[in-house]
Amino acid sequence: MPKDAPSTTVLYRMDLPDHRCPSGLKAKALLEEQGIPFDDRPLTTRADVDAFKAKEGVATTPQVFMDGERIGGYDALAKHLGKADQKTYAPVIAVFAVAAALAVATAGLTATPLFAWGTLGSFIALLMVLLGLQKLQDIQSFASSFQSYDLLAARVPGYARVYPFAETGAGILMFAGVAPWLSAPVALFIAGIGAISVIKAVYIDKRDLNCACVGGNSNVPLGPVSLMENLMMVGMAVVMLALL
Repeated sequence: MPKDAPSTTVLYRMDLPDHRCPSGLKAKALLEEQGIPFDDRPLTTRADVDAFKAKEGVATTPQVFMDGERIGGYDALAKHLGKADQKTYAPVIAVFAVAAALAVATAGLTATPLFAWGTLGSFIALLMVLLGLQKLQDIQSFASSFQSYDLLAARVPGYARVYPFAETGAGILMFAGVAPWLSAPVALFIAGIGAISVIKAVYIDKRDLNCACVGGNSNVPLGPVSLMENLMMVGMAVVMLALL
């Protein structure tokens, strides 16, 4: 055990019958790896999770306390112990690149000019679908991460679980050119709130958070790329509504 290890460490983590929080398991593994004795206190019911969040005034779990001081979640714990994960934009770059390649391929198949609005629209729609699919792989993990910075999700937890379906569905409708009266308002709503949330969290509150754009377990930093993604969705929705 490190000489400067805290004498009292408590880990609160979500451990429901149908979902074991990945970040909680990572925090548990990190404490064990560092040889730090700790009191593992899993929250085994949704009521326990909600009660803990309300009591401590936090939006997400896990939460680690050392000597009575709240350290925070897994990222904060890793940073506190000098074991912070390497931040990377690689997952987002990969998704952007695939969406761009698919949009170009679609333009070729439909004889659409490469730099036409249709190609750009296809790119944004495909990007929404691909990003939505990343979130759908583990909705609970995404929700836990998303609630840490999204203004609406922090107040209405159910919104975080609906978001991946809304994003993916709107993207599919936009790509198909079907029901713009539905897809455009949905995209405008979720992306508008998203953009405002990123601006507040990153540029006003100066918080160092991971973005949930490619799922809840990524090490993508919340920042310019996240804001750009939301602004692109807003721009496309506005154009579609104007064309209506």
